[in-house]
Amino acid sequence: MQEKSPLERVRVFVKRYDPQLEPIVYEQPLPTSEAAAEALGSEVGQIAKSILFRSGDQFALFVAAGDVKIHPKQVKAALGSGKAKMASMEEVEKVTGYRVGAVCPFALEQEVPVIVDTSLRRFPVVYTAAGIAESLLPVTYEALLAMTNAVEADVAQAP
Repeated sequence: MQEKSPLERVRVFVKRYDPQLEPIVYEQPLPTSEAAAEALGSEVGQIAKSILFRSGDQFALFVAAGDVKIHPKQVKAALGSGKAKMASMEEVEKVTGYRVGAVCPFALEQEVPVIVDTSLRRFPVVYTAAGIAESLLPVTYEALLAMTNAVEADVAQAP
């Protein structure tokens, strides 16, 4: 059986939540929040960046507005003891099933805690990566929470 492409995995997953939901696919890769915002003509904050952190063998995926920085104490709070750091490119691909720059916050390879930043709430629609660097998926904040089964946190502030 042929394995699904990352984009196809996302398409199949989101149809369970909303049959109308469809990723937007561009000709060129959108490797940063700024590039994605420029392609969309939106604010950088509307681009939901998904960053995988690890401490020991524990991982957590943080989904934050493109215009905020994730506070190290939030990462530590999510992962518990030990030194927390960003996951390597190899770890990101193994845990999420997506390459760095194209990490979608759902339809992950491994189940890990997902923490969604409350700063995304200010937008009627946010855009996540949809499995490939050329893709974006428009979702509401509520849909993002439902699809990721996430915990909400203000990740830019110390807990």
